[in-house]
Amino acid sequence: MAEYDVDVAILGAGTAGMAAYREAVRQTDRIALIDGGPLGTTCARVGCMPSKLLIAAADAAHEARHTAQFGVHAGDVSVDGVAVMNRVRSERDRFVGFVKEAVEGFAPRHLIRQNATFVDDNTLALDDGSQLTARTVIVATGSRPIIPPPFKAAGDRLIINDDVFDWQDLPRSAAVFGAGVIGLELGQALSRLGVRVHLFGLGNGVGPLSDPDLVAYARDTFGGEFLTHFDADTKLSRDGGEVVVSWTNRNDPSDTGEERFDYLLAATGRRPNLDRIGLENTSLVLSDRGVPEIDPMSMRATSSKEGVSSIFVTGDAAVDLPLLHEAADEGRIAGENAARYPEVYRRARRTELGVVFSDPQIAVIGRGYKALTEAGVEFAHGEVSFEDQGRARVIVKNAGLLRVYGERDTGLLLGAEIIG
Repeated sequence: MAEYDVDVAILGAGTAGMAAYREAVRQTDRIALIDGGPLGTTCARVGCMPSKLLIAAADAAHEARHTAQFGVHAGDVSVDGVAVMNRVRSERDRFVGFVKEAVEGFAPRHLIRQNATFVDDNTLALDDGSQLTARTVIVATGSRPIIPPPFKAAGDRLIINDDVFDWQDLPRSAAVFGAGVIGLELGQALSRLGVRVHLFGLGNGVGPLSDPDLVAYARDTFGGEFLTHFDADTKLSRDGGEVVVSWTNRNDPSDTGEERFDYLLAATGRRPNLDRIGLENTSLVLSDRGVPEIDPMSMRATSSKEGVSSIFVTGDAAVDLPLLHEAADEGRIAGENAARYPEVYRRARRTELGVVFSDPQIAVIGRGYKALTEAGVEFAHGEVSFEDQGRARVIVKNAGLLRVYGERDTGLLLGAEIIG
């Protein structure tokens, strides 16, 4: 067997990379954890944690405005945007600090603070011009927001969710493009904090829901709270310091208008950071989008030479399930397999679970309506409404619908979609 500088090289020190490192270091001390960017996971820096901080402030304002239904009159509610964003940034920085401390607590000899690109399957070129050889490589390079070209018309008024969490104050208005997880969470939160928000989507989708009845329920629910256009043709332009958005709803011709906003928030999805690391120099089988073929139970990528490879892809870079807990699981699987290579194990994955921290919250567990339909599964559903559920009515949170899906012949529980 060839002699390499290290047994395992890990590209990226985010959630997946850290999990891979912790698992691999149990098997070998010959490790390189390579990351030339700012330390701190996507979750801590620009994802889960700062978004939940903003949502917490928004929910506090919303609850304070709706006490009268309990016979409690709290008076006028005002939002101090500077104070809100001070707390978001301060706590965000605290969470990021914990992650940085964790990475800096790893063995210093293992940490390489540079970027790397593939020369071939087992060779990496570093920023300083040197090269590193590795018996196995784990790609844990994360993802970044997608910016559709038409959005460039907004100029410096175009922002992504990363930018929101660096605000010093809340803006007066924002056009949020994208009705997925990020757009829904941030759009509702900003609206509850007093920002004039319009949420624009395409295809009438809402978050990860796919059951037509739940999607329709979600559209009605969120549309009843703030201005939403879930299937809109839009045109963008810039006028002075404002973004001008004109729109026509494809399903409702009466929903046509033009508004000016301080910002255009692009929340139209994320793409894996795979296009800048030289994957074209490897033997991996790549799709038209440059994405490798990956076995989700081992995280090993497919090679055009031998069918299998010594490269593992994990976390948001693996595309399939860009969620924190999935990234951690995938990192552990990849770390174990990379360190033990050529012994590679296929590990059973936990049931899929994705949650949107909107209000009402949304969750998809296991296989949802779309996945089952596309797979040709014969299934039936059971349904529960929360509108007349006792506990929900007591706390005036009685909006929601739950559907569980079961295999028609066996009754096997397959999944669920929930808003509630």
